[in-house]
Amino acid sequence: MKRNPGFILRVMLLVGDLMAITASFGVAYYYRTHYDPRPYLLGSDTLEFVVTMASLLPIWVILLFVSGVYDKAVYPYRPKLYWRLFVVSVVGTMSLITFSYFASTSIFPTRLIAFYVLIICFVLLVVVRELIQFGRKYVLRQGIGVLNTAVIGNDKSTASIVEHFKDNLESGYKVVGIVATDEFVPDFAKHLQHSSLMEVFAANKKLDVVIQTDEIRTDKVYFETVDHHLSYMFVPSQKALLSRMGETYIMGTEPVINVRATPLIGWARFVKRVCDLVFGSLLLIIASPFMVIIAALLKLSEPKARVIYSVERLSRFGEKVTIFKFRTMKDEYNNMSPEEAFAKMGKPELTKQYRADGDQLDNDPRISRFGKILRVASLDELPQLFNVIRGDISLVGPRALVPEELSEYRNKNLILSVKSGLTGLAQVSGRRNISFEERRSLDIYYIQNWSLGLDMQIILKTIVTVLLRRGAR
Repeated sequence: MKRNPGFILRVMLLVGDLMAITASFGVAYYYRTHYDPRPYLLGSDTLEFVVTMASLLPIWVILLFVSGVYDKAVYPYRPKLYWRLFVVSVVGTMSLITFSYFASTSIFPTRLIAFYVLIICFVLLVVVRELIQFGRKYVLRQGIGVLNTAVIGNDKSTASIVEHFKDNLESGYKVVGIVATDEFVPDFAKHLQHSSLMEVFAANKKLDVVIQTDEIRTDKVYFETVDHHLSYMFVPSQKALLSRMGETYIMGTEPVINVRATPLIGWARFVKRVCDLVFGSLLLIIASPFMVIIAALLKLSEPKARVIYSVERLSRFGEKVTIFKFRTMKDEYNNMSPEEAFAKMGKPELTKQYRADGDQLDNDPRISRFGKILRVASLDELPQLFNVIRGDISLVGPRALVPEELSEYRNKNLILSVKSGLTGLAQVSGRRNISFEERRSLDIYYIQNWSLGLDMQIILKTIVTVLLRRGAR
């Protein structure tokens, strides 16, 4: 799903929580020194104490995430949320006291300040959460951040969900289309009724979510949803509900499962982007001397030809991006399609062989001698580090798709649900020694099973694969 207001809310909650925790240190210290009549001996002022405590905020961040207070199954429900915030306040304060003991330094000048921090922290966490939720509801009532939703299915739960969302923008969802027979569509929503999901897509260019309430043609509905890069949910039968697939929410009185095309959303996408910036910048610094040498050698080999080859590819959500590589083709065939290049050299028969081998060819006559060396060592890919830092692609991901060849890809829009990668699972599983279909299957596996650990494994395997020249041509 392109729009993700839930992620924005969780970021706001995190920022609000950290502000509340930091403020609790200052309020506790100030109260002890100005309003508590008992004598004390403190060696620092309020600001110095707050700065010291703020440096230990990572401890609180870990506790907040472990407690699950940013999970959608927790933060909307006050009793469960408040209990967890209280536990975080207690454990967080005790953690600081324990840290102070082992560090042999006095974090809390007096014991009472620790007690005050515990109480004030809990109160401020609750107050900040309530303020953020109040602001969220106000924004949603203005129609900002509301997810346009289509409900599809001949089931009584269709009417239940539509009734629940009626004049209820605070839920975060707005029904803009319904695909069901008359008996399952409430009278007030008849004007939203459509004959097919494709008709809903055509009538609503900014659709965000599809909720299916029956189990008829679920595969077809799911892939139509993925093709449009939307979020797919379904109301499960008892059997599906017990399978515990996806995340389960309650909408009105209906349990609804959110089926993700990829786990690479929300916090995961943010973490992956941070990793791309950090490791991409580090790799660029390391590779810079080699890139300068390669650029000089390319210029010496063909002084009039360009050093950098740029080509248009498709990345996440079908976005067109310009990918940079060192030029490996002979200048006279640069920026030509394989068909055009082979026709120009008088060998059109090579086109059929090239396509039959999965867009690859042994001893490709279009490639220069130096270009072959660059390709064998994968050094032609180094300029794509700039693409990684710019955010066009990721360090790890599926192979960037060629726009002209898009129609040939099975499940192409599933592949386009994440950013393309400089390297990927297919590249470290045989590089060019595996078939076209096998590479696509590996890309889909990566998308549906992404984890940070999997990315680390692929990066390490990429280094080994390049050094050993496995599958290189």
